[in-house]
Amino acid sequence: MDIADLLALPLRYKPWRRRHLALILDSVRGVRGEPRPHGEHLVAVIDWLCRAQDVRDGHADAGGVSAGWSFEDGWLPSYPETTGYIIETFLAAAEHLHRPELKTRANRMIAWELSIQQADGAFPGHFGEPGSRPVIFNTGQIMHGMVAGHVQLGRPECLAAAVRAGHWLVAQQDEDGCFRRFEHNDTPHVYNTRATWPLLSTGLLARDPVLVEAARRHLDWALTRQTATGWFASNAFVPDRSPFTHTIAYAIRGFLEAGVLLGEERYLNAALAAARGIAAVQRADGWLAGTYRDGWVAHANYCCLTGVAQMSMNWTRLAQVTGARELRENARRGIAYLKTTQRLDHAYPAVRGGIAGSAPIWGGYSRFEYPNWAAKFFADALLMDMADIAVPPVPTVTPGPSDANPEGAHHA
Repeated sequence: MDIADLLALPLRYKPWRRRHLALILDSVRGVRGEPRPHGEHLVAVIDWLCRAQDVRDGHADAGGVSAGWSFEDGWLPSYPETTGYIIETFLAAAEHLHRPELKTRANRMIAWELSIQQADGAFPGHFGEPGSRPVIFNTGQIMHGMVAGHVQLGRPECLAAAVRAGHWLVAQQDEDGCFRRFEHNDTPHVYNTRATWPLLSTGLLARDPVLVEAARRHLDWALTRQTATGWFASNAFVPDRSPFTHTIAYAIRGFLEAGVLLGEERYLNAALAAARGIAAVQRADGWLAGTYRDGWVAHANYCCLTGVAQMSMNWTRLAQVTGARELRENARRGIAYLKTTQRLDHAYPAVRGGIAGSAPIWGGYSRFEYPNWAAKFFADALLMDMADIAVPPVPTVTPGPSDANPEGAHHA
């Protein structure tokens, strides 16, 4: 990016502000940090997430986690979707960092999410502002937090909320298993497999066969969108675009964990085919392109940092589950690259410890932002590699008669 490009930036990004310009110039110069031990990076990113929660204190959305910090708006409102799956990250970090206050923070997130669930079971989309339209994917991601609240914190009201949300999802599903209503940009998405993962978990925990069957139907529809190279069609935010590494990784994780829960190799094989396909085009330094076409042809010259963190998790999980040990090297390359982009000693709290949307910072994914989900997935990738665990843990379901009553669920 040259001076002319800088001057052409939209006014909404305010590139003339000293802090913004400094971050842009750091990207222009290719400033990178030196990787440190996992623990140092983990503490820094968890502290950033705590900061993102604390900035909402005193607001109506207190307890939730700010969607992140952006050039355009500064700290954003709490984001229901991502707060939902940050809950499981804080519970894992509470144990492995010996920080019990993180469990208290997770309970505050749960309280806020429960307070905004709608009467029909859906959760509001976007920032949860009055009138915000529910979205299939967003409701599914909040269900991750409800499952964590039940399984890890022993809160039965969380499973009851997840069951209500799950039945709202089922009501929107078409006969072929696809979701076409209440979809982002009104288009079907394969990456909803990551939403049907908690739908499946909820169904198994609550012994609700309706939810389990709905999850299977969507997974089977999504399988029809996988090509011979392992890539997924219908997986971008809008039709006829190359999907972000971010959404590719979402699709993979949904198939992976559904395969684990159901013991079905076809779902695991779908995840493995895609994960090996993208692993083959990973750069030696861990970099991945922001978007890919079929055949794993890079279609962007920037890196989607969120997607690198997610793929690092996917590779670690597949190594754990399938024995594909070679994928651990891909995971560790990705983590090493992300470490060089995390500013551990930055003077500004909104940057220190966070992960930007793209590298360079003006890249096409979450441009000029530090999104909370990039931080969440980086924390998960670190935890999973350093402790050789799954985040979230796989729930243990005691076999029993079909029963949609949440009180009948058993958990580890």
